[in-house]
Order: sequence, then structure tokens, then C-alpha cells
Amino acid sequence: MLKISEFSKLSHLTVKALRFYEKEGLLKPAYVDEWNGYRFYETSQLEVAAKIKSYRQLDMSIEEIKAVFSGSDVKGIMQKKLNALAKEKQVIESRLSIIKSILEDKEMKYQVTEKVISEKIVYTAETVLKTYSDSMQWIPFVGKECLRLNPDLKCAEPPYEFCEYLDGEYKETDIRIRHNEAVTAFGKENEHIKFKILPETKVLSIYQKGPYDAIGEAYAFLMKYAEQNGYTAAGLTRKCYIDGIWNKESEEEWLTEIQLPIEQ
Repeated sequence: MLKISEFSKLSHLTVKALRFYEKEGLLKPAYVDEWNGYRFYETSQLEVAAKIKSYRQLDMSIEEIKAVFSGSDVKGIMQKKLNALAKEKQVIESRLSIIKSILEDKEMKYQVTEKVISEKIVYTAETVLKTYSDSMQWIPFVGKECLRLNPDLKCAEPPYEFCEYLDGEYKETDIRIRHNEAVTAFGKENEHIKFKILPETKVLSIYQKGPYDAIGEAYAFLMKYAEQNGYTAAGLTRKCYIDGIWNKESEEEWLTEIQLPIEQ
């Protein structure tokens, strides 16, 4: 038998680690002297120690290792770990790309972030506009119509509203648009106003400051970013008007958030 110090040297595990694995039930000594508490290990336990060490180097948790030792499907656990590491790699590569751009003194006009929009109740309305700028008159009209139907209805906090463009391509005129705004409950509907559940959605987000005729560049940047970083689109882009003609005098002060839904 090997004393704990000898077993530590052969297994390349510290005495502290061996005591921890004993406490967790992963690697118990073959014999403990009841008089002095000295711990002894069999040489055959070196194989178990090696497995624990290799699994820990793969960033497996103690619970995952216990599951493997209890007979759980090793391939299934490894597949979950592979998926988690792949997502982590994607995040790291995205951060590396941004850092490299900063180090190379490239202009960082847009900053992309990833966030999750929680499930919401929204009212929606669709129409066809002659020009994009007509949306600034149509959206308030939709809000007034919904409020007329539902005078006690309240907007969700924090507020969340966005427009989706339904044509699938850029159009100068006759633009199909859908407006969505989060509210606290379902309400009365008519031929224009409808209510639905908007499921939880993960999105890529960027902010565009300035007139709306410059938004095409922001869209292009976001789509290229998604493609280069391995994201898969999972829905129509969302345009969230934060500041605009209703509260800013200059077009240069207008602020729009563009969100691209991506696969969870």
C-alpha cells in the first residue's frame, strides 16, 4: 500500500486534492488507520486518479464525474460538454475579433451585443406604407387605436416595441410593415389590432445614431457580423425606435436599435 504522500507523487494530485476527492466520494483510501488516521491507497487506484485528473482537465464538474463513475452515458455527458465549449469558443472568438480591431486602430462604429428578450404579450398591427418615413405617423396612430379599444391597458415595463419589415427585400415604396408593442395583458381586438405571445428570443443588437437613410449600413454590418461569427438568424430583424422626430429636433440625435433574432 502507498501512503497518501507517496500516492500524491505518483498520481500528480496534491494531498489537498486527494482529501477533497475522498470527501466527495470519488476516490476513497483503500485503508485508514483507525489509531492515527493515516490514509493508504492501492496502486490499482492510480487508474481512478488518472481518470479524475483527465476529466477535471476537460473542465468537468464533480457532479459530472460522479455521474460517469455511477454508470451514466459518458458519450452523452461529453457531447453536452462539447456543445458548451463550442458556444464558449464562439464567444471568445467574437471577443478576440473586437480586441484585434481595437489594437489595429480600426474604427468601431458599431458595437454588437448579445442579449435575451424575455417572453412578452404584444399587440401587433400590419399595414403597407408608401415610404419608410410614413411609419413615424402610422405608429402613433396604431397606439391611439389600441388605447381607444383598451383604455385600461398598460405598456410593459421596461417598454419594448419594434417594427418588422415583411417584404423580404428592400423596397422604395409599398412597404409592408408590422408594429409590435409589449403590454401587460391581452386586450380587445379589431381588424387592425391583434394580440399574441412573443416567445423568449435571443438577439444580436446594435445601435444606429443618425437619420434613417443611414440604417442600411448598420443592417449590413450586423448581418456580416452574424455570418462571420457563426450565428444563425431565427426571424426577421427588429427595428426599435428609441429617439426620433417625437423627442429630438435634429436627425443626428435619432437613435435606433436593430435586433437580429438568432437561434438559442
